[in-house]
This record gives sequence, C-alpha cells and structure tokens, in this order.
Amino acid sequence: MNTLVLSPAERAQAAASLARFVDSYEESLSARPILPDVDRDTLAKLLAEPFPAEGVGVEGFFADLRDRIVPNSTTVAHPRFLAYVQGPPNGIAPYADAITAVLNQNCNFWQLSPAASVVERSVVDWLAGLFGLGPDAGGILTNGGSGATKDAITTALADRRPDFRERGLQSGAPPLVLYTSEEAHRCVDKAAATLGLGLDHVRHIPTDDAFRLRVDLLADAIAADRAAGLEPFCVVATAGTVTSGSIDPIGPIADLCAREDLWLHVDGAYGALFVLADSARETFAPLSRADSIALDPHKMLFTPLEAGALVVKDAGKLRAAFAFSSSYLTVAEDELMLDFMDYGPQLSRSFKALKVWAALRTFGVDTFRAAAERCLRLAARLGERVAAEPGLTLLNPVALTAVCVRLDGRRDEEYPALLAQLADEGTALLGPARLHGQTAIRACVANYRTTEADIDLIGDRLAALAEA
Repeated sequence: MNTLVLSPAERAQAAASLARFVDSYEESLSARPILPDVDRDTLAKLLAEPFPAEGVGVEGFFADLRDRIVPNSTTVAHPRFLAYVQGPPNGIAPYADAITAVLNQNCNFWQLSPAASVVERSVVDWLAGLFGLGPDAGGILTNGGSGATKDAITTALADRRPDFRERGLQSGAPPLVLYTSEEAHRCVDKAAATLGLGLDHVRHIPTDDAFRLRVDLLADAIAADRAAGLEPFCVVATAGTVTSGSIDPIGPIADLCAREDLWLHVDGAYGALFVLADSARETFAPLSRADSIALDPHKMLFTPLEAGALVVKDAGKLRAAFAFSSSYLTVAEDELMLDFMDYGPQLSRSFKALKVWAALRTFGVDTFRAAAERCLRLAARLGERVAAEPGLTLLNPVALTAVCVRLDGRRDEEYPALLAQLADEGTALLGPARLHGQTAIRACVANYRTTEADIDLIGDRLAALAEA
C-alpha cells in the first residue's frame, strides 16, 4: 500500500543520511568551490525528466542530493562569499528548520499555533526593543526586507488615507508622493509600482559625497510638490544602502518628517541589525524616531532564508491596515496570543520565528554582537588596505561592511571579466558596484566565517591585479 509515512527503518536511514550530509558539508566548506562548475547536462536532464510513478525512496533522494543538487549549488557559506549581503546560516539552523517542518504550524490565528504565536511575539518584541520604539510597538516576520518595506508603505497609505482600504487611490484626493534616495533599494520602486502609487510619484533625492540622502534637497522636493498641489506622505530612508552601506541622516530626516507630518520608514534590511555591535549602537539610535523599520534576520542574525521583519512604532496602525474579519477564522481573543494574519498580507504563514528564536536561545545575544563587530572590523581592515594601496581607489567611506574598489586604469567593460577571474581562481566571489558613475568591485563582509587571512588574501590579489 502506498503511504506518505516513513517506516522506522526509513526514518533511521533518513536521519543518518541527513547527519552525514550536514557534517560533511560543514567540514568541507573552505575547500568547496564558491561558484559551482555547473553541469548543464545534469540540470537539463533534471528539468526534463518526469517525476516517477514509483518513488526512488530515501536512498534515492539522498543520492540525487549528493550527485545532482549539491555539486550545482553556490557555496554561500564559504568564508570568501562576499558578493552580497547574505551570510551563512548559523549552526542550529538546519535543525530548527527541520523541527519547523515537523510541527508545520500555520501562524495565522493563534489557535493553529499557540506556542508559535508567543515565539513570534517574543522575537518581534526583542527586535523592536533594539531600537527603542516604545511600549506600543509591534510587528511581524516577513519573507524579507522587500516585503517588509512594501507592508510598511501599505501601512503608511492606510494611515494617511482612512478610506484607503475601501477606495484605494481613487478617492479624488491629491496624488500622494513618496521620497527616497537615489541609492535606495529597488524594493521601494517595486512597492510603489505594485501598490498603485506609480513611479511618477516617487522622488529619488540626490545624495552627498558619502552617498547619503541630502536633507536640504528632500525639503526642497517636498515644498515643490506641495506647491504643485500634490500630497507628500512618506519618506523611506536607508540604514545601509545596498551598494555602499551608507546610512542616511536619520535624525535630521525625522525632524523634517515631524514638521511635514510624513511617515518615516527606514529600510534597515542591510544595516540596522549592526545596532548589536557596541561600536555602531549610537549610529542607529535615531531609528527610535522611525514609524517603521524593515529588518532582515536572514542577514546579520544568520538565519536561513527566508526571515525578514517589519517593526512599527504603533502596532495598532499595522493591524488597521491588514486586519479583515472572517467568521471561519474567528477564535476567542487571548491577551497572551496574537493573530498574525491581522498584521500582514498572508494568511498561511510558516513558523519563521522558530529559527530566529532558536539561534538567539542556542548561541546567546552576545555571540551575535561579537559577529556583527567582527564583520565591521574586517570590512574596515579591507577598506584601509585598499585606501593605502597604489593602483587601488576606495570609492566609498566604509560606514558598514561594503567596500567598493576601483582598479586604476581599468576600463568599465573589464570589470565583469575581473569578477569572473576572482571567482574562477577561488580568490573570492565579489560583486559589481556603480557609484556616481564609476564602476567598481564590491566586497561585502556579512559572513561570520570570514577571517583576517581571507581579507588579506583578497587585498593581496586586488593589489596584484592593479599592479598588472
């Protein structure tokens, strides 16, 4: 008889195979290629072959994993994977994710996931507390920072226009305008497009020499739009721009938003969790004045994908934007629990909070503080090396962990080949960057496995390429 339950022997086989896989992968990380030598024939066959009527079983699945999946996967946990703001998963993550799959809690209304509701509340309260958002703060875990920013802008729209849920942007009121910097993440534009604001109503404010939004030009743009009969409603500042890691002047922006009655959202998906580092804590203190903050535990808390978060100063406004009543989803309210379906767009939601909670419980907050501090220190080390090296130009102040390097005398069209060479030879996977019209190589230290030796190897290789 066909069954979807593994026998005791199959469970033992699967558990042993998983343990061997986790151990062997961990032990071999530094020796693995960062980018795979993709076997296109294997992947083409994988795409074309039909799923079997008779299953391949546990042994067949792990054979597929060993022979076809892992060899064609990027080694994101490699210590010199520095192309993106994506760190390796922490050590408890595979086990937390497995437990999440076993429990399969639907984190929509609390009756389906009582413990999960409390765990998510605990994680959200801790995240909001890092920024001093106050006693009315709350939030929700999301699929990432882009989703968190979209949900924040949705909340800002509902707060600005009380009839937004009923009439959308069709109320006949003046068109709403959103402001952000020219260095902001593309998720701001995507949110404006998908929410119906329209890209014509997004203002990309120029930045200063350190790639931070210019508050004087922001004030001018707001005044010009008001004079034109438009309605400014929201500013999206950035705490860690994706290219340079720059931090917009949040305090002065908050002052302007207070004067102009504008919602202040901070995209902190890259940088805000560096608040954990003692050396950066004061830098992020002004975020306490934000109405909402997007965060990414799957970056600097090294949680496996997906785990973003949105925290807001007034949780009631988040609920007002997203809560809908349904008789078939109604259960008695409980002061200990939250129905997270009322705080975001999803109904079916996975137990994302468990892997965040598990890591904080297993390793302790101080371990993450040390990891954040270490990443900042390693990036500063690389930045100092680049700045001192003849033939290399540092294009950005190293505010966080992004280091953008230009090789003197190299044409823009040479950079893709340089990046490919660095990856193919095993030096590092670095990324492209473009700042103020200049093309560069970008290293982003968001990896707790990276060492001083890794940084020095990269610096030596860049110097050799510059000399050549």
